[in-house]
Amino acid sequence: MISNQILQNTVEGIKAIARVELGVVDVDGKVVASTTEEMERYAPTARAFVDSPADSQEVQGNQFFKIYDEQQLEFILIAGGAGENIYMLGKMAAFQIQNLLVAYKERFDKDNFIKNLLLDNLLLVDIYSRAKKLHIPADADRVVLIVESGSRDTNTLEMVRAAFTGSSRDFVTAVDENSVIIVKELSDGDDSREIEKTASYILEYLHDEGLTDNRVAYGTIVKEIKEVSRSYKEAKMALDVGKIFFDERAVVAYSELGIGRLIYQLPIPLCKMFIREIFGGKSPDEFDEETLMTISKFFENSLNVSETSRQLFIHRNTLVYRLDKLQKGTGLDLRVFEDAITFKIALMVVKYMKYMETYEY
Repeated sequence: MISNQILQNTVEGIKAIARVELGVVDVDGKVVASTTEEMERYAPTARAFVDSPADSQEVQGNQFFKIYDEQQLEFILIAGGAGENIYMLGKMAAFQIQNLLVAYKERFDKDNFIKNLLLDNLLLVDIYSRAKKLHIPADADRVVLIVESGSRDTNTLEMVRAAFTGSSRDFVTAVDENSVIIVKELSDGDDSREIEKTASYILEYLHDEGLTDNRVAYGTIVKEIKEVSRSYKEAKMALDVGKIFFDERAVVAYSELGIGRLIYQLPIPLCKMFIREIFGGKSPDEFDEETLMTISKFFENSLNVSETSRQLFIHRNTLVYRLDKLQKGTGLDLRVFEDAITFKIALMVVKYMKYMETYEY
């Protein structure tokens, strides 16, 4: 259903152009939009006009028009003011509002379709039949982006929707109160770089609107409309996994999650068992700050002892001593690739468990 604010903006816009006073009254006789308070006087007359067989009528020097939505009477438009063209101007205003009803109803239908598509609530045959009815191409490259805003008191959905106003091929919706979903249709030749640009544009737009704590995640490109839900699930996972392993990033792609998306799907009891087997009764986050910094830099430099010691401003032998000490405590030699992989996975598993403990509470 079209909002009263949209109707108000419409009648004010028409008045600015046509210099005619307008009022919109619903079938119960309530004024929902008007350019002057005088329209309240004609509300009872408009309510009586609802039962009239005529579609338009002059009453008390004003023109009354009925506005329908698929044969269902929705509103009465009142056009008032002096001038011989008042009937024509009122008729044009009624036509404009009727077209708005059709456009918003179509958007509502499309919004419902996209929501059900994302949530896998449609049968395959229904997907294609409804897409055809709504004039949505079934075969097109699409990707799903999820925008999560840290500001819960703002209407992020409408802000993101405004950012995509110029595109009729993209859909902006929400399936919960925490995030906004964009189903973006891509042009020929568009790849992950274009998607990254879109994500950055969204962040910049929201930042300019006063929202600074935002994250964007996106799935992989799909080629058929039936696969849109898969891209949505991927984007959702990218958003969650990004918070755990890539918390410094504002944009996270599903394709960049690496081993993080595998760890994210592990049951917590299995993770605890793995950590016990690797470290006994200890946990990697119990190491002192110096050891953790050494480990982090060593991984950053692809197990290169010389480069790591240079960046840590320590002698090479000092770094070797620290690595030897770590090996004695854990049984893992980070200079050996297999041990380094095991240790890296263990660190990620611990990070995942700590996040899940926080999430549960």
